[in-house]
Amino acid sequence: MSAGRVRRVAGPLVEVDGLGPVAMSELVALGPAGLPGEVVAVRDGVVTVQAYEYTGGLAPGGPVLPRGTPLVAHLGPGLLGNVFDGLLRPLSTAPTFLVAGAGQPEATRTWQFEPRTAVGDHVAAGDVLGVVRDVGPPEYRVLVPPGIAGAVQELAEGEQPQDAVIAKVDETPVGLWTDWPVRRPRPHRGRREEVGPLHTGQRVLDVLFPVARGSTAGVPGGFGTGKTVLLQQVAKWCDADVIVYVGCGERGNEMAEIVAELFALDDPRTGGRLADRTVVIANTSNMPMMAREASIYTGVTVAEHFRDMGHDVVVIADSTSRWAEALREFASRTGALPAEEGYPADLASALAAFYERAGAVDALGGSAGSVTILGAVSPPGGDVTEPVTVHTERFVRCRWALDRDLAYARHYPAVSWSESFSRDAELVARHQERSGDPGWSRRRARVVDLLAESDRLAEFAELVGVGALPERERVVLLGGRLLREAVLQQNALSTSDSFCPPEKAVALVEGVLAVADECQHLVGAGVAAESVEEFDFTPLARVREEVGPHDAAEAERRCGAVLAQLQELAP
Repeated sequence: MSAGRVRRVAGPLVEVDGLGPVAMSELVALGPAGLPGEVVAVRDGVVTVQAYEYTGGLAPGGPVLPRGTPLVAHLGPGLLGNVFDGLLRPLSTAPTFLVAGAGQPEATRTWQFEPRTAVGDHVAAGDVLGVVRDVGPPEYRVLVPPGIAGAVQELAEGEQPQDAVIAKVDETPVGLWTDWPVRRPRPHRGRREEVGPLHTGQRVLDVLFPVARGSTAGVPGGFGTGKTVLLQQVAKWCDADVIVYVGCGERGNEMAEIVAELFALDDPRTGGRLADRTVVIANTSNMPMMAREASIYTGVTVAEHFRDMGHDVVVIADSTSRWAEALREFASRTGALPAEEGYPADLASALAAFYERAGAVDALGGSAGSVTILGAVSPPGGDVTEPVTVHTERFVRCRWALDRDLAYARHYPAVSWSESFSRDAELVARHQERSGDPGWSRRRARVVDLLAESDRLAEFAELVGVGALPERERVVLLGGRLLREAVLQQNALSTSDSFCPPEKAVALVEGVLAVADECQHLVGAGVAAESVEEFDFTPLARVREEVGPHDAAEAERRCGAVLAQLQELAP
């Protein structure tokens, strides 16, 4: 192994002479402290490295050693319920902040291993060797690694140390922990076509812009529009088995709040802590910049690890704009020719490669799992025509656009029904029809049409006044307002309204649509529009907050009571 020497240091960019033969994406150790770095270019004997630690104190002439491996994620049963940096090193055992090096898994930790196969059995890649009993739910399964098949020659049982070899398959040792290159997708048998929706617990998403399991969504929005709160809500309440939350370049105080909430909340699905099925990867704005670039690949690699066990996983990247800014800054240091707004020319390819790793698949062992990727986009000044937003929309299946005007009007979640879309709506509609809810597509179409018509009429009303509109159109405006206040708005701080299961959402939507239809019927029967507009609809708007999340029958009863009172206006 030949050592090289540092030639030049420019922030995270390090140029190295005399390193000898190295491969692209190979890890190297920089300087006396052994700072981790990754080879990104080799030209005329000069190796360009992106450093994953703060390079202050790294001087020309310092030693550089190749490590012979790419950047890998150390995957094992200690991931759930913990917080890591962008390279998947535990922050709980890390040294002083911004000092070279990082924590490692606790060497003294032991795990209860329960075998699910026997010595002499023939196994293939992806088959379950056993489970770790003191982890989960979800169940942590130890699988035969990709590329390995044969007879089980040895098999451990009971309490095992961190570095234990728990099985030997065809002379190949298999441990509780395994390494996988973060930039290489994990293999699977094939993608699945029939998938169901990912229920987020947020009505505006589940009713209007659903996302399927294994799909992708972009969440563009300017500062103050509520991106982080919305993604936190999805992380808390969606019906995935595992959540991988990647804080990519966001503020440290926000990450601290997220971690504190996750560790304080009870999991409605398991009864334990919500944090126990969550992996947090924190690479905040005051941490090394290029580790931010690696963090989203680390996150999706962790997600694929749990997907291969047959779990449904959601990756939340907050935000991909900060990741793209790291790419831009490093590209400018290398002297690469800038593309639009200074971003590197391969920005679109990098985004596509990231979102392509989402999917609902049949794993190597035959179980069905999925990785759903939700990426926040923070366009500077709210400019949705900037490159990261535009390219993201090319590759995602859903767009949950956040509107500044809605946010400033205290309408949360501030998801714009006119600027958002879901290419998964038809897929979800077919699934809902097979699952016994054939009216799902009809309800969604009616809500979309009523909101669109209400927005169109609102523009005229601003010019001529509401009183100048025909009575039927005035009632359309009223119906749109009722939908916004009684269905689309949701209070993240309310115990009754923070989470909304599908049954309650159906009751609210059906109730509001029935009231809107009755308003049109009354006007058609000769009741003055003013009388309908003066009716007290406050009880209808309060149903979402006054009725518990699992009491759809009570929500339906209260909506029916408002409808009965409204019918008394009939001549």
